[in-house]
Amino acid sequence: MYKILIIEDDHTISSIMENKLKQWNYEIVSISDFKNILSEFTAFQPHLVLMDINLPYYDGFYWCAKIRQLSSVPIIFISSRDTDSDKIRAIAQGGDDYLEKPFSMDLLIAKVQAVLRRTYSYSDHTLNILQYQDLILDLERLQVHCSNRSIEVTPTESRILALLIRNQDKVVSRIRFMRVLWDDERFVDDNTLTVNVNRLRRKLESIGLKNYIKTIKGEGYSL
Repeated sequence: MYKILIIEDDHTISSIMENKLKQWNYEIVSISDFKNILSEFTAFQPHLVLMDINLPYYDGFYWCAKIRQLSSVPIIFISSRDTDSDKIRAIAQGGDDYLEKPFSMDLLIAKVQAVLRRTYSYSDHTLNILQYQDLILDLERLQVHCSNRSIEVTPTESRILALLIRNQDKVVSRIRFMRVLWDDERFVDDNTLTVNVNRLRRKLESIGLKNYIKTIKGEGYSL
């Protein structure tokens, strides 16, 4: 599950963003102590920061510079400032994107997803997180998340889903599945793969993810 830190002193805007992002199954922390932003950042270790520019005590440019001394985590600036100079400064300071107030929540989600996708690719094993559309697979915890619902999966089911996500634009053959899942497919009953795929399908359906895994007759499976 991706973690997002919101640094926004307007409580109404912060609350709206937090509620919307939680619907997409992101873990959210909103800053309340604007004197100790860096300590909260360090404690939370977010995958993404949403940063207002006009903040109490020090502005967003200051805190962006402080964060950049510690981390290359992506930062999206969110501000009512609309001049080119502010936007250029935001990017020059280390920001990854800029969202001008007022903005729609749909645009916010699109920008968040785009930055996360660029930063943490499907093949990135350091986070042990894979995502396909609104499905998030946590390889470390063996969990699948969708919106506010989660399920536990077995190691084999996790590897099946991971292989499909990493090859989401392709058909993965049954032989390739068996070679990835088991050391030597010659000693595995072909029905074993079918049983595991069908069990995974039922688990996905239980959290509203229907028809995610498609059977390609005579070939294998795809998303």
